[in-house]
Amino acid sequence: MPKGPIRRAQLIAPFGVGAMMVVRDGTSLITAGLDHWYKSEKDDSEADDKSEFRVDEWRLAQSLGVEHFRLPPDFRKPNKGDGVLNAYLTVPFLRFPQRHFCPGCDRLQKFPLTERGKVKCRECESKKKTKYMAQVPIIAMCDRGHIQDFPWREWVHRSVKPTCNKALRLVGTGSATLAGLSVRCECGAKRSLGGITEVNDDQTTRLSKSLGDSEFLCQGKHPWLGKEDSEPCSCSRQLRGALRSASNVYYAQTRSAIYLQRGNGGELVSLLEQPPLSTLINTLSTAKIEIKPEFIKGQYPLLLQDFSNEDIKIALETILSAKNADINTDDIEGDDPETSFRRQEFNVLRTERREDNLKIRTIKLSNYQPDMADYFSRIMLVDKLKETRVLTGFTRILPETEQPLQELQSLLWRKPPQIDSWLPAYVVYGEGIFIEFNETRLRQWLQKHGDEIHHRIQPLVKRYQKIQEQRHLRKRSITPRFILLHTFAHLLMNRLIFECGYSSAALRERLYVSDNPDAPMAGVLIYTAAGDSEGTMGGLVRMGKPGNFEPVVRSLLEAASWCSADPVCMEVGKSGGQGPDSCNLAACHSCALVPETACEEFNRFLDRGVVVGDIENRDNGFFTMCSHKP
Repeated sequence: MPKGPIRRAQLIAPFGVGAMMVVRDGTSLITAGLDHWYKSEKDDSEADDKSEFRVDEWRLAQSLGVEHFRLPPDFRKPNKGDGVLNAYLTVPFLRFPQRHFCPGCDRLQKFPLTERGKVKCRECESKKKTKYMAQVPIIAMCDRGHIQDFPWREWVHRSVKPTCNKALRLVGTGSATLAGLSVRCECGAKRSLGGITEVNDDQTTRLSKSLGDSEFLCQGKHPWLGKEDSEPCSCSRQLRGALRSASNVYYAQTRSAIYLQRGNGGELVSLLEQPPLSTLINTLSTAKIEIKPEFIKGQYPLLLQDFSNEDIKIALETILSAKNADINTDDIEGDDPETSFRRQEFNVLRTERREDNLKIRTIKLSNYQPDMADYFSRIMLVDKLKETRVLTGFTRILPETEQPLQELQSLLWRKPPQIDSWLPAYVVYGEGIFIEFNETRLRQWLQKHGDEIHHRIQPLVKRYQKIQEQRHLRKRSITPRFILLHTFAHLLMNRLIFECGYSSAALRERLYVSDNPDAPMAGVLIYTAAGDSEGTMGGLVRMGKPGNFEPVVRSLLEAASWCSADPVCMEVGKSGGQGPDSCNLAACHSCALVPETACEEFNRFLDRGVVVGDIENRDNGFFTMCSHKP
């Protein structure tokens, strides 16, 4: 199989299980399922010690219903005579699409998923010519994650079950569109590929509807799992043609969490939750062997020399217990699972911490200039944080889905493990600024201008509700509070990029929003977690200090008050919206959009109007309403 380097983080997103990529010799591959990870390239044997790759994130594990997570394997080649643990481990890829065409005679031919190297055209070879075949640029997929070779024979014969088995050819006319490609059969049938990506008004596709009297529906194929046979698509979905390089062929579904320490054990709990102690504890726990403090201390006496057996016993109980005595995990009535998950982080980020994986300092608001207290109630400097990102599945065609979590996870496996279940993950360390908005001011703003703001964002809400019904997306509450915090986060990231030189993809947002009157949340965490030194040099924390933070806020508000695309950008929301799914009001690439990797919402639900007011009434904005204006 052709080889190509790929970073471990990319195997979570964007090249996780089921994703397609092109290696340097031009071969298109699809990432294989998790069943075949951690096997040696030389003899297909299992890894020597998989516990080396184990990652523990207790909150995410409970939320996703798995035992633990694993880092993607890294490739190690030992020197002569040296023994290296877990050597020659690779992540397998399969050849897809399987159909190839000859640039000389245009013949279409199918090859196995496991075909290696360049392939020659047999027809040209019989004529004593050497022509190497290329993979076709077209595939077919459905919105339940299935993908397959384009049904060339069915398409050209306009039949769900064609009887002709003669050779097919893919002929180009020189046009830059799909209509310039046509498939032809030696029986005389021919048909253009024009319209294979089209979707009708009733959400049916031309590919599924134009093959005679019967619908040609998804065949439920899973080539990334090494299977060429078909399985019934559980929902009998419409099949859609697409270019194999199209951006909607794969959307990684990921979940992430900021690591929060369990219990009150402090340094000892943190020590026991990291290798090599965590590996030993997990091994004994999985084998259902009683874990005694004396045994743990006997195995690693130097690491635990400062702790008594009683201390170790208490810390072990904290780690092995499903309950957490340190973080308020009491359910708040009305919270959905994601809001409840975020609330745990929100409660911790508001307090000072000096832990191995989370270091937070608070700066008194009195140290900042007076107007900052009108906007915010807390500004916390996060000197260190640990984020775990987990691949939970993937979708195609649409980035969001109503599919349950278990169904998404099943796409990653041919045979999901019954015990010791896991998902692939990647861990990054970074720093950040946590900002909590002034709740009193927020309520005053909503009380005074709530009707005007609701009227302004109502077209956006209706557009999303229409899309949600058509695509069966998850229901969500889009409120002025949410749009305010989300837009502010984008404006702040763009300003920080300009002020201190971070790359546009180095910063990320994490929103903590709840309109619950008894337990409201209004917090924004802007952090670096890019997996390199750019995220750990202290530059972002420095920008949150008094004297540095105020000019940044004033600059972002000044920039937000007038976009280079105004007045069109500010007024376009009234005439249909803009941005992805038309779910933005006053927000475009010139003012409020950021790279999609930095945004939790695919650059949707943004409006500068709720931040600084609109052209007709500047007082509508949250920041322009406050008594101290920048």
